Amino acid sequence: MDRLTLTPQRVAAIASDVRDVVTLPDPVGEVVRGSTLPGGIDLRQVRVPLGVVGIIYDARPNVTVDAAALCLKSGNAVLLRGSSSAYRSNTALVAVVRDALAAAGLPTDAVQLVPGEGREAVGELMRARGLVVDVLIPRGGASLIRTVVEQSTVPVIETGTGNCHVYVDARADLDMAVEILLNSKAQRPSVCNAAETLLVHQDIAEAFLPRALDALAKAGVTVHGDAAVRAAAERAGSAATVTEATDEDWATEYLSYDIAAGVVPSLDAAIAHIGQWSSGHTEAIVTTEQAVARRFTQLADSTTVAVNASTRFTDGSQFGFGAEIGISTQKLHARGPMGLPELTSTKYIVTGDGHVR
Repeated sequence: MDRLTLTPQRVAAIASDVRDVVTLPDPVGEVVRGSTLPGGIDLRQVRVPLGVVGIIYDARPNVTVDAAALCLKSGNAVLLRGSSSAYRSNTALVAVVRDALAAAGLPTDAVQLVPGEGREAVGELMRARGLVVDVLIPRGGASLIRTVVEQSTVPVIETGTGNCHVYVDARADLDMAVEILLNSKAQRPSVCNAAETLLVHQDIAEAFLPRALDALAKAGVTVHGDAAVRAAAERAGSAATVTEATDEDWATEYLSYDIAAGVVPSLDAAIAHIGQWSSGHTEAIVTTEQAVARRFTQLADSTTVAVNASTRFTDGSQFGFGAEIGISTQKLHARGPMGLPELTSTKYIVTGDGHVR
């Protein structure tokens, strides 16, 4: 319900995001690389639009405007397929966008809302390979993304779920660690960059866990802990609600006031745990040791690795991209928050003077 809600303040924020996109450099035509080849041929690789981008997304009507603005700025047309729960909001927003396009002398059909509220339209989009859609970008829950990836014949840029981790190292500033943990988990738990697992080095667990558990309890967070975490809570007489963690907990993107928590014997054990259970979205480490931070950033294989900072910064707006079309957790073409450059492809321009091979 929160994601669906539009207020005057939220509409103003959506408009502000569009203004931010306006100020960004136009990626189309940018020379990615170029050189003069030995024979005198001039070679340039330049950015070009992807073409027609289909966006399939859940709930949030702000995505409607973000996607339209980013696709227009990068020279693409966009077909928008939001959820039925936001259909009237999306219809109203797209009408505003299309009126603005007409007023600017641009083709109104560059932004279209796929008609209808049923699932048939989603199937049509996924089967439109070679017809009207060049690429599909699903943005939403795990089931939506999985359905599009598995059933689409159109190329898909996969935006992934966020099973994000905060690792508190043996040499961490405890005050900083508590603040980062709370912000990562409780500032807005229903988003993909919220932390879902806390890992604590065993050497600091006795000092850190009582403080962390009390802070999480005050924030209303339920902890799903391993044996060491549950024992620490019992010894400290913590007010936190701590249940037993299972493999399902380690694998879960809660999107709620819940967090899995465990104690690990080493940095490498934390990295191994993340490698097994992470969705590849965002991992954070809290440490005062530069060498430890460097090793963590090298070995944690996710789109974003934060050192002494909240997982909540993995966001196109926070990264200065104006907005984002989604956060890609795949490794091909685009990875991480997708801004304007990620909505382009490239082509090579070869310029000669009668050159033949």
